[in-house]
Amino acid sequence: MQHSAVPELDHTRTRPMHWLVTATAVAAVVALSSVLQPDPATAVQAGPEEQPARPAVTVPDPAAVDFPIECGPTKAVVQKKASGDLDGDGRPETVAVVRCDAGSGNPPNGVYVVTQGTAAEPRVVATLVDPEERRSVTDFAVRDGAVTATLLGYSSADVPSCCPDVTDRAKWQWKNGAFVRSTPSEARSV
Repeated sequence: MQHSAVPELDHTRTRPMHWLVTATAVAAVVALSSVLQPDPATAVQAGPEEQPARPAVTVPDPAAVDFPIECGPTKAVVQKKASGDLDGDGRPETVAVVRCDAGSGNPPNGVYVVTQGTAAEPRVVATLVDPEERRSVTDFAVRDGAVTATLLGYSSADVPSCCPDVTDRAKWQWKNGAFVRSTPSEARSV
């Protein structure tokens, strides 16, 4: 063993005083950490009556759908759309009012229910108003699981298409596996 040419320094040898100071410092840190605690945790486990959060649900986009409307050289245009859970399955459907993109005149509307389904692409699952009925749709809404609209139409083939002369109110609701049409009850004042 080779000895150092440098004499040993006093602070490199441990003495009982060094151990006493170290033990006192460790005891002080432990005591201080028991007094200074973080705030208590606030997370709670969901009980059986609480439901876990549902995954994000995609609202069907009618822009990605080929509607069953014959427009010839023009394209189909979504004029109005509204979404809501119509069949009570927890997933929203989108109802779209569609017509051909005519340069002038009053082309008839089609009203279609679109769902996302299991495939990636949305699809039409119901036709509420067929364009062949020659109806225009106004005051359109999806509310409380129902679709409501005012339908403008014609009393005969002699009425010009610019000037509908028949007005109907319609309401559709999902019942027994199909959309059932009815006339909405109007609020009456006394």
